[in-house]
Amino acid sequence: MLQGIGLTKYYPVTAGFTVGRVRGFIKAVDGVSVQVAEGETLGIVGESGSGKTTLAKLFLLLERPTAGSLLFGGMDIRAFGRDDLARYRRSVQAVFQDPYSSLNPRMRVEHIVAEPLPPGNGASRAATRERVADVLQLVGLTRQSAALYPHEFSGGQRQRIAIARALVTYPKFIILDEPVSALDVSIRAQILNLLKRLQETLGLSYIMISHDLGAARYLATRLAVMYAGKLVETGECDAVYTAPLHPYTEALLSAALPLHPSARRQRIVLTGEVPNPMSPPAGCRFHPRCPRVMPQCRTEEPEWKEIKPGRFTACHLY
Repeated sequence: MLQGIGLTKYYPVTAGFTVGRVRGFIKAVDGVSVQVAEGETLGIVGESGSGKTTLAKLFLLLERPTAGSLLFGGMDIRAFGRDDLARYRRSVQAVFQDPYSSLNPRMRVEHIVAEPLPPGNGASRAATRERVADVLQLVGLTRQSAALYPHEFSGGQRQRIAIARALVTYPKFIILDEPVSALDVSIRAQILNLLKRLQETLGLSYIMISHDLGAARYLATRLAVMYAGKLVETGECDAVYTAPLHPYTEALLSAALPLHPSARRQRIVLTGEVPNPMSPPAGCRFHPRCPRVMPQCRTEEPEWKEIKPGRFTACHLY
């Protein structure tokens, strides 16, 4: 349904105040290929600076890729005309991380939710209000909520308003950028259950950007692990959690809370820091921190390959 092929995003870094003099590039996303089928959820995880949010911005057309292709329904978006792009933007919506800053405090909920609807779409004011009321009820809010302002709601209710805003255009695909990280723990499960119910009811596809591995495991059907702008592993979610292939995935999962309090796991503590995106290390980008590093890791970039059916990784161990 949505496919990125070799997506790359470099940001130029200029020298001082000199206009046009580029001294390097920040390699935020570097040759990432992912795809999402209808009705599934792709979870993208990794530590801060791995390129997760930049990848989401490429899918939302908030950023244009430096290289690579973005396909929607098998068609390259670069070939889209004005009407096709408008249709794409209605089909692909987003729910952002912080419900306190993603909603305009000066607008009533009715206008916030209706904002993505295209101007002059032929719908009457009464029809628009009815559509807003419908999606508010769909996310568990009352019709009367439309007349209120964001400050009159709790954090969980505000995120429900943000979800309603994403649903109002009848989308096929929703990007979830840390959808529960700004919420109280007691509210997170409610929002995740709501997202799962909406997916089953409306046949939605999700990309979930998260550093919360528990939330990603609950909602995602497939998992993609990123490190320093690169994909290091993808596969069916439970399979990745049960038997990770890449050493970075092992370390990432070892730091997550176990599913049961009595469960014990060996903690893998990584030394060093995430590499500078302007000058990533040669070879495998994880090799300066990898506990299983080999000589070839320092010079040769590992090949992306399928190790088991549906399980891909880029690592010299295989």
